[in-house]
Amino acid sequence: MSAESNENGKLLEFERHLWEATHIITGPVDAADYKTYLFPILFFKRLCDVWDEEIAATVEEYGETEEFAKLPEFHRFVIPEGYHWKDVFNTTSDVGKALQKAFREIEKTNERLYGIFGDAQWPNKERLPDRLLHDLLDHYNRLPVGNKQLRQDKMGDAYEYLIKKFADQSNKKAGEFYTPRAVVRIMVNILNPKVGESVYDPACGTGGMLLETIHHVKEAGGDPRQLKLFAQEKNLTTESIARMNLLLHGLEDFEIARGDTLRNPAFHDGDELSQFDCVIANPPFSLKKWGHDQWVADRYSRNRYGIPTDSNGDYAWVAHMVCSMKPETGRVAVVMPNGALFRAGQEGKIRKALIEADLLEGVIALGANLFYGAGIPATILLFSAKKKKALRKKVYLVDASEILTTGRAQNFLTDEQSDEIYALYRDKKEREGVSRIVELEEIEGNDFNLSIARYVQKPIEEEKVSVDEALCDFRMKMKHLEACEERLEGLLEREGLL
Repeated sequence: MSAESNENGKLLEFERHLWEATHIITGPVDAADYKTYLFPILFFKRLCDVWDEEIAATVEEYGETEEFAKLPEFHRFVIPEGYHWKDVFNTTSDVGKALQKAFREIEKTNERLYGIFGDAQWPNKERLPDRLLHDLLDHYNRLPVGNKQLRQDKMGDAYEYLIKKFADQSNKKAGEFYTPRAVVRIMVNILNPKVGESVYDPACGTGGMLLETIHHVKEAGGDPRQLKLFAQEKNLTTESIARMNLLLHGLEDFEIARGDTLRNPAFHDGDELSQFDCVIANPPFSLKKWGHDQWVADRYSRNRYGIPTDSNGDYAWVAHMVCSMKPETGRVAVVMPNGALFRAGQEGKIRKALIEADLLEGVIALGANLFYGAGIPATILLFSAKKKKALRKKVYLVDASEILTTGRAQNFLTDEQSDEIYALYRDKKEREGVSRIVELEEIEGNDFNLSIARYVQKPIEEEKVSVDEALCDFRMKMKHLEACEERLEGLLEREGLL
């Protein structure tokens, strides 16, 4: 067996073991909340196992004592005395309290980890009795998770595996933190982030889009450490998981802020929004009470294209992202519900303003039921601060609604299908029934309605019927007509009308 096959086998075994932890907490903890409890424990175990490895390596290299090896300069993160995994594992009573105390002390000791363990109520013995918590710790204790057992990239893969499994389990609620990776792949390939560029996700969930930009740069042969990553996430638990996710993938140069992006964007310089090369997001669809009143006099001028209604924040996200593009290199990829293409009223006015400003570069209509909790079809909108000459005063429209794989509960895209959609967009070719380059005048003639069916029509296939089949069909219809006439005559006779 090759070294790679052996490592992949170990990864599969490790992933299975991680997932089996859900059986221990099922019942007291809902499936939608698995991530709130299991990710912090896994992260804690990883920190402590790596800490132990670093101490052993330092002792061996310098011939010094363990106390010397615990100096902060030898470690990425420091585990304070008395709050190691072993200290909590050996606790026999008030395990939840000991676990929470360890988390807080590690956060205080490592500024980069502030708030990363979330706000789960670990001391709540009604939900998490000592016996259950000890069983959970024992389950993780059986599998070392240091770098010797699992390289950083493989550890990151295992973490992403868990996120996907949690998304599958929580289904509808998963849309709040997870975007199907094949969809993310399309968006990142189109944006094509390069070494040295900045990437921003204003609704980052568990950080999957940021990670895909890292994979993209790696695949292109670049050093992903030279990407500058920024993000914001409103949900406390989800934001914590995103930070854990990036740290477990070995990333350092990133900043993920917690907070409401539409009301209080974290990245700005006074009244000027920070601007980035790549802006990417799958924000919550049709958000109500999103901050309309505040946008009436938005200090960041995100209302320059108009103000969406209080009942639907889709175009507030679009406006925020467009305003976050750098003026020369900025480009945006955002997932929207299909209604964003044709809804009138305030949304129609904002859409018109964006199109007239020649910022919209393309639209990709995706198939139905690809996203958790949203059976409706979704669309990727692509904006560019400086469109290429061939697309100025034009928009490239792609109907990819039939490029998908049908699943039992949910449809999905394979990597091959994802790459097929990307290739369509990359080449900007016109294909009958699938894609078209549309002049702005035509869009204006349709009152800035971008419904794909108005511009990309499926070819009508003529039904091929032989003469014999046509005659047979005609005779059957004649017999049916005669029978109908006989019944009608009978009815008229009974009523005395004949």
